[in-house]
Amino acid sequence: MKIECSDEEQRAINSLKRVAKKWPKTLWLFSASGTLWVMKRGLEGERVKNRDGGVDKDYIIESIDIPNDGGDW
Repeated sequence: MKIECSDEEQRAINSLKRVAKKWPKTLWLFSASGTLWVMKRGLEGERVKNRDGGVDKDYIIESIDIPNDGGDW
């Protein structure tokens, strides 16, 4: 079964694809508790972790209000 998208939905998907092509390697996206966070990478391009091995909140740049889920399949 193929799910059909409205024109508005398809424009939003296409917009995200355009952003992905220009996305700087110095940033990454992190999804936690339904919030999408823009994170800065470390000096060597790594995803910086805190002492406990979790994402270092000091590297948060911005939150983006797009519904999301960081769960696994």
